Amino acid sequence: MNAIEIDHVTKVYRRYARRRQFATLKSALLTRTIVRDLKPDETFAAVRDVSFQVPAGCTFGVVGRNGSGKSTMLKLVAGITKPTEGHVRVTGRVSALIELGAGFHPEISGRENVFINGIMLGLTKREITRRFDEIVEFADLRDFIDAPVKTYSSGMYMRLGFAVAIHVDPDVLLIDEVLAVGDEAFTHRCLDKFAEFRRRGKTILLVTHSLGLVERFCDEALWLDAGQARGAGDPRRVVAQYITDVAKSEEQQLAAGDARAQHTASAEPPPPESERPASPAAPEAEAPANMFQATEGRWGSREVEITDVSLIGEDGQPAHIFQSGERIEVRLTVRAAKPTSDFVFGVGLFTAEAVLIHGTNTGLEEYQPDEISGEGEVRIVIDRLDLVEGTYKLDVAVHKLDGYAYDYHRLLYSFRVKSHTKDVGIYRPAHRWSFSPSIRFKSDGGDPRTPPSSSLAGAPAPRAASSPDGGAPGPAGNNDR
Repeated sequence: MNAIEIDHVTKVYRRYARRRQFATLKSALLTRTIVRDLKPDETFAAVRDVSFQVPAGCTFGVVGRNGSGKSTMLKLVAGITKPTEGHVRVTGRVSALIELGAGFHPEISGRENVFINGIMLGLTKREITRRFDEIVEFADLRDFIDAPVKTYSSGMYMRLGFAVAIHVDPDVLLIDEVLAVGDEAFTHRCLDKFAEFRRRGKTILLVTHSLGLVERFCDEALWLDAGQARGAGDPRRVVAQYITDVAKSEEQQLAAGDARAQHTASAEPPPPESERPASPAAPEAEAPANMFQATEGRWGSREVEITDVSLIGEDGQPAHIFQSGERIEVRLTVRAAKPTSDFVFGVGLFTAEAVLIHGTNTGLEEYQPDEISGEGEVRIVIDRLDLVEGTYKLDVAVHKLDGYAYDYHRLLYSFRVKSHTKDVGIYRPAHRWSFSPSIRFKSDGGDPRTPPSSSLAGAPAPRAASSPDGGAPGPAGNNDR
């Protein structure tokens, strides 16, 4: 038997604008034009032709981006709003953890609000009295239950609303991102309560951005995107599809952001050759005074120009999203206006906050320049991108041995590192743990196991180098011989 049945449901809202207004609500109702006669560009479909079933006793997760229709779907199931098309059928008593504390009166005490809210949710006064102590204990508000609700913090307010709703003992529990209402201890109590509901065979419909929670708790999952169902079924498969789509979207956003930054940085063309100073040191006036505090930009004479920069993944295709530990290749397309024998190529890796992680160049690594003419390609390969999850920036440059800038691109290229391990910091060295036989851990299946014995296996430390002025090596570091 299905506890929830959603049959070809569509929910359309009116877009509010000045182009069309009703004189009164009565006139709108009499003419029946609130939605029916609106033009397509005057409406917005929050949910479009969605169908799914939730069997009784099933924990069902709904995932998707903000604005994808998840909360609208939950409100349709709760009966808070009605579908424009299609049918919603729910069997049993429903408790919705959506608008926590809705109906609370700020001027009266928490105790009185518990009784009022409980009655609104379908409990009798006797049932509330029997469960009152448990509700207050769950919300951890024993010392404040007789204080006016207006004196509560937002967290206290939401915890009390959650505690009342969770103790209604529903057949169907609807949950919308409520795990953010309290501290870590309260979150654990919520998860324990969900587990208890599952053991008792209750039906749970969970809307959340916590993909790990969906994989851990849910029997089935639905992925909504722009109001439409994009995937349904096994939670791990649905979450994997969703993550893949999010990665594609992040690729596009990072590429678009890079394009805007590069367009802005290149808006002012280099001076014509006749106006370039004869002194090789003069163009340094165009560069920032402090390289370690410089914001994104581009400068240089362009006598040798970097015309294209690509980040290449393990599949040989351009990418902006990489997994920690993957191979990454930086490809530079360069063009020399005329043959030159004085050149250095450099690259710098930064955090999103412009903290230097690593900088090197061909001069520091003792490549002796001979000649560059016409167009060419430079490749810098990092076999293991041992960084923790986060967003990173890239500098690339070509300059003379003495630092005179031909073309310097500062923080114009972004990429994102993903990792299943949520460790902290910046650098993630390759490593393994080693334990004595008396120390055991549980496997995913719950059986004890002893991890394989191994020692820390990190990458060797890079050779230290610095520029003559004492700064850290970077793409434009000086290389006097």
